[in-house]
Amino acid sequence: MRHPVRSCRFVSLCLLALFPLFTSPAHARGERQLVEAINDFRSLSRRCEWRTVRATPPLVLRSSLGLPIGFRGGLRDTLKDAGYQAQAVRSIRLTDARDAEEAFEMLADEHCAALLDNQYADIGVNRVGDEWRVVLAQPMGGTRMSDVGSSDKTLLAQVNAARAKPRMCGRQRFAATRPLSWNAALGTAAQGHSRSMARENYFAHRDPDGRSTSDRAKSAGFRGRKLGENIAAGQRSPSQALHDWLASPGHCANLMNPMFTQMGAASASDSRSDAGVYWTMVLGAP
Repeated sequence: MRHPVRSCRFVSLCLLALFPLFTSPAHARGERQLVEAINDFRSLSRRCEWRTVRATPPLVLRSSLGLPIGFRGGLRDTLKDAGYQAQAVRSIRLTDARDAEEAFEMLADEHCAALLDNQYADIGVNRVGDEWRVVLAQPMGGTRMSDVGSSDKTLLAQVNAARAKPRMCGRQRFAATRPLSWNAALGTAAQGHSRSMARENYFAHRDPDGRSTSDRAKSAGFRGRKLGENIAAGQRSPSQALHDWLASPGHCANLMNPMFTQMGAASASDSRSDAGVYWTMVLGAP
């Protein structure tokens, strides 16, 4: 049985059609550049305070965490008034940082443990001149969200099995095509978006802070030419997610497109969300 898009059973599909990857205009004051540098830093194992810290998932930029530079008061209460209930939170103030590069160097030198701390999932950045305030946080109840094990690599194998056979996607015929290879940057982008949808309880290609698929892929380090994205919600296994994508002509065409050579995928679940589990697959060409 095919599941309708955005069905009342909370099994949903949405695709982002093929488009060129382009560079978004830089954030005027450098906040987004700083977040991208921090996420690049978190994407690899690092030496920090005489120990090696394993790679950690990317932080999600949240406007509600952008506290004023001269903030003084109760941190959790202030964030709660802004609509963010923090389970864990850390605020760092920097001075004399002329741009995002200098701000990042200060953070990496003096606060590497905080930047690499896996308990934080979100980040807020505010800047006035050469002063910066960075807030790292984990939302209340955030530990109830979990990733669905090794389903990402399982999905890669199943997608390649599907691409190995000729297929009709609606009225469009696709020949069997070469397998996709796993791309870690696309996997990071997919993981961040699935976690965001599960935690924030929404279903869309653009996140609540306005970041697009290309924004997330670029932030994760992908430098390819083309991108496509399939998302789904409510499916309880990789095989069910793939089944529903193949049953939808547009999603199927994305999967079978021979121009794509790489992919990353991830799922995340949160018992408080409407659909329960959310899936993201990002397809790319170098």
